[in-house]
Amino acid sequence: MADRYRLFSIEELPSHLIFEILTSGRLSAVDLAHLELTSKTFGGSHGLYPQKFRSLVDLAASQLCALHSIYAGMSRNVQIELLNRCNGNWKRVLRFLQSVEHSSDIVETSAGNQKQITTGRYHTLLISNSSVFSCGSSLCGVLGHGPETTQCVSFTSINFPSAAHVVQVSASENHAAFVLQSGQVFTCGDNSSFCCGHRDTNRPIFRPRLVEALKGVPCKQVTAGLNFTGFLTIRGHVYTCGSNTHGQLGHGDTLDRPTPKSIAPLEEVGSVVQIAAGPSYMLAVTGNGVVYSFGSGSNFCLGHGEQHDELQPRAIQTFRRKGIHVVRVSAGDEHVVALDSSGYVYTWGKGYCGALGHGDEIDKTLPEPLSSLKSHLAVQVCARKRKTFVLVDTGSVYGFGWMGFGSLGFPDRGVSDKVLRPRILDSLRAHHVSQISTGLYHTVVVTDRGRLFGFGDNERAQLGHDTLRGCLEPTEIFIQEMEEDTGLA
Repeated sequence: MADRYRLFSIEELPSHLIFEILTSGRLSAVDLAHLELTSKTFGGSHGLYPQKFRSLVDLAASQLCALHSIYAGMSRNVQIELLNRCNGNWKRVLRFLQSVEHSSDIVETSAGNQKQITTGRYHTLLISNSSVFSCGSSLCGVLGHGPETTQCVSFTSINFPSAAHVVQVSASENHAAFVLQSGQVFTCGDNSSFCCGHRDTNRPIFRPRLVEALKGVPCKQVTAGLNFTGFLTIRGHVYTCGSNTHGQLGHGDTLDRPTPKSIAPLEEVGSVVQIAAGPSYMLAVTGNGVVYSFGSGSNFCLGHGEQHDELQPRAIQTFRRKGIHVVRVSAGDEHVVALDSSGYVYTWGKGYCGALGHGDEIDKTLPEPLSSLKSHLAVQVCARKRKTFVLVDTGSVYGFGWMGFGSLGFPDRGVSDKVLRPRILDSLRAHHVSQISTGLYHTVVVTDRGRLFGFGDNERAQLGHDTLRGCLEPTEIFIQEMEEDTGLA
């Protein structure tokens, strides 16, 4: 009987069973790299395509890449370019794909937790293991804690009407939107412009409320503009509602919409995989890497070389003509940053304070590659008012633009200084950053271990500290009550 239940090493398993374990989808690129170093079983080729793959782990990584949604949307030439950019290392290709996904979604930490950070103008929202916490200024009920709350000096749990598993959140100046695992969307905050998707505009929505108009239309992402909101469905369609002064809703007119309406032209161009809202404009990225923009053309944010408003989605031709496959975009107040499938970064719009990172303050009317970061494989881009952050696959963060009360993270620079070219945040070198988000005057990052660091202005407690007025360098945010909370009410 003892022999029947004897312990055995995974190395004793046949190669095809080990391969099935490696490609189960539960292992990260880092996990695979660690396994490859542990024994010859994982590091050897075992006669499986010896010329093409360096090891069994390398073969497994290539299979996981092929199954990844970002990689699957790339053309064969684009896939080859990414592999070459990673020096033929499939584990690095996989790390790039997973890092891009996590930086704009939920971060799976090494401690087994799930986190996502989102910064509004003067507040911060945090998802931790499906629960949502908020801190900072609760202007118009944006924090979701009720009419009696005007400010939260520490991260406080948001109660939803019923048990809710939140998977994504977006915050703007005066309103916020939440996506549940079920695909339902809740909103709260100022609804005077219909941006929360409810017809009731008489008073702010102080607690998260279900967007009834989207019942039966499951969503996977929301993005909050100044007075409007975008909703991305699981099917890849985009809905918008709210103010439409500049055509930012994408329906071909300037009529406001009290409830979410699908953007018909985008349904005809294929599945949309990401959306990003600026103050009065919007960007949509399709699965085949095309970027569409619409809304206010001021500051050249639409990327068409002119400042005309676009009332419906228009493809940015610079990327199309050059065969550039874009995977993510970030819409700032006055400029835009894009990330392509090979980890290259592009910026355009208003160059004031060096926000575009080209060493000057000149506006760029069309997307222009950020040459100083070409030797790095970027995985996230993040833009806000006059500043930009770029996260690379090694976990390092580069920042440039306006210091904004220390929100750029360089303690040796003045609070109103300009950084005209990308510069690494030395104060975060000891950590592997997985996600970054920046508000008007504050910035928060999540590390691969789930630790939170914030820097910049804390006058309204938007960093979750009740004693500090500001942090010129990254300061860890400890949230004791978060560990004690059992979930949303």
